[in-house]
Amino acid sequence: MAADVWSIADRDPERVALRSPRGGLTYGELKEASARFAGAVVAAGLRPLDRVVLIAPSIVEFPVAYLGLHAAGISVITMNTMATGPEIGYVLDDSEASLVIAWHECQDAASAAASERGIAFWRLDEGARLDAEPVPQAHEHAPDDTAIILYTSGTTGRPKGVELTATNLVDTTASFMPVLNLTPDDRFGTGLPLFHVYGQAVVMNTVLVQGASLSLLAPFEPTQMLEMVRRDRLTVLAGVPTMWNAMLHAATDEFGPSDFEQLRLATSGGASLPAEVMRAFFDRFGCTILEGYGLTESTGAATFNDINRPQKAGTVGPALPGTSIEVRAVDGGVLESGEVGEVFLKGPTIMKGYRNRPDATAADLRDGWLKTGDLGSLDDDGYLSIVDRAKDLIIRGGYNVYPREVEEVLYEHPDIVEVAVVGVPDDHFGEEVAAVVSLRPGARLTGEELRAWAKVQLSAYKVPRLYQFVEALPKGATGKILKREIDRDAIRVAAAEVTA
Repeated sequence: MAADVWSIADRDPERVALRSPRGGLTYGELKEASARFAGAVVAAGLRPLDRVVLIAPSIVEFPVAYLGLHAAGISVITMNTMATGPEIGYVLDDSEASLVIAWHECQDAASAAASERGIAFWRLDEGARLDAEPVPQAHEHAPDDTAIILYTSGTTGRPKGVELTATNLVDTTASFMPVLNLTPDDRFGTGLPLFHVYGQAVVMNTVLVQGASLSLLAPFEPTQMLEMVRRDRLTVLAGVPTMWNAMLHAATDEFGPSDFEQLRLATSGGASLPAEVMRAFFDRFGCTILEGYGLTESTGAATFNDINRPQKAGTVGPALPGTSIEVRAVDGGVLESGEVGEVFLKGPTIMKGYRNRPDATAADLRDGWLKTGDLGSLDDDGYLSIVDRAKDLIIRGGYNVYPREVEEVLYEHPDIVEVAVVGVPDDHFGEEVAAVVSLRPGARLTGEELRAWAKVQLSAYKVPRLYQFVEALPKGATGKILKREIDRDAIRVAAAEVTA
């Protein structure tokens, strides 16, 4: 990865690589800084395929360290900036890391976890690392070498380290450039965390390998993102549904059509994009949001609504080049188009496996096919629709209720900003359908009113009976709504008065 970026620096050192509110770097400066960072790593005695934990927000220093570590041949482990001491300690033990590097704002937990284990710790913002002798050339990983390890969120059991190879990274960038029509003249922007597979493998790596520029915002704030679009004259944005929704609600009359005339497209992933948000975003900004689908285990890449093909709202597009998709029944049989089953993926972006977890690897990776745990269907043109996570399916009185379908309807209500539909244990039906709702400022809405509104558009068994109104829904680092953090018992208590 580093060698590809450095070659651009050799050809055009003055080309802008990175922008941020704190400053930016040209490709020449990015090469020089990352080469010196690599030199510091080598001087410290680390060797190719040693493992290093990197904890930093989406700042210019992140790609400097990331490329520097790759240039030294290191397997890079990026972690959430909100990770606690025990969480960091678990990753250090599981990965057998040799070094921890953290930005000063999130150094306390990282330095403590490293100290407890006798592991070296560096502060990312210490300029001494950039005074080292630069390495003359970047290390070239073998195709099957583990280039990065990303730990899953651990919704079932302890987090698993997803090992992604040098080939996985290269093929991910190669698959996205043509479907985005990305050129070196594009000015890309994001508020995504670079420690996540979407921000890192899909966005950062793809942009820098192409020679385009990347504007970074950390943390994401909708008005600041709108200002960044205007200031940097961005042509492409990358985000998740909650970001697009937040930008819609933050876009005052201060921002006019001319501020967005150069913005040609946006890419969305991480969670299902409500059709209403997609329509409203185009109406307000004149920009099409292209939705895609991927997992950490697929290097964030699987499908995408290719800009060169007809767009199908409500789908996550056809398979990316080189990727195959099958939708399978419980017995493993491949289903026909239009039938809902579990999504399986195969292709060059599929992980090497879970670190130190042969049983888990064997369970999720079968003959090269990745078992995703997502429910979906393919249409006759090969476009994939994700119905829901298999674990999020609600079975109410024997009827299947897909939360996403209900959420799509509720998002059409003008007073709703965000909503999550979940199943709540029920003695009679087995599960009851519940909606956790965040309203726009100043709005007043009762559960009875919302249920009456939903009954017009949904079959009776799909209409939520329980409603909980909250100021904001729990979200992860990417802005994805975290349903696992919604307290089902609290819903039953809070929603008792509005059950109808």
